[in-house]
Amino acid sequence: MSSYVYYLHMLQQEMHSVVFATINEQGRPVTCAIDLMLADENGLYFLTAKGKSFYTRLNITPFVSVTGIKGEDTMSSQSISLHGQVREIGKQRLHEIFAQNPYMAKIYPDEKSRSVLTVFQLYQGVGEFFDLSVQPIFREVFSFGGEVLPQSGYFVQENCIGCKLCYSVCPQHCIDLVTVPVTIEQEHCLKCGRCLEICPKQAIEKR
Repeated sequence: MSSYVYYLHMLQQEMHSVVFATINEQGRPVTCAIDLMLADENGLYFLTAKGKSFYTRLNITPFVSVTGIKGEDTMSSQSISLHGQVREIGKQRLHEIFAQNPYMAKIYPDEKSRSVLTVFQLYQGVGEFFDLSVQPIFREVFSFGGEVLPQSGYFVQENCIGCKLCYSVCPQHCIDLVTVPVTIEQEHCLKCGRCLEICPKQAIEKR
């Protein structure tokens, strides 16, 4: 299973009720809690009723940001955040959604009540898995649906002199000092920017 598929399944199955951010008619962000119904190699699937404001916002701007989290407390938590494009697929997969999420039958008990429902697919996007339950922390970025994965974070340039000041202030000590220029271990970096602030040669770049 590809890593992005693993994370999409984790988001849908283990986190399930997540926070969606959309844009309203005034161009302002609005959040709401939405259940993710299905996940596969083609993205995430959720539904809404056509009379809801959420449906209106999805049609105004077909882009969303999603965050899910699990864990008993902060230091046992794992989260997945992603943003991307959505499209309405109507009644496709509606029966599958009710079969795999039987609690939905208590909300919409019959075919008449379900006639107002429509399914959306989050089919393209970029996401990040963030794990505070391990030390050092672990993070991984991923993309799906053909989205290009951007390079982001802090990177050391050739004018590094190997003074190790960056390592001394790094909360996770995630800087490899074996070579010069030193290397920031992106999978453990908090992206706090402390290394950039202390570098005497301005050798650290934020991308």
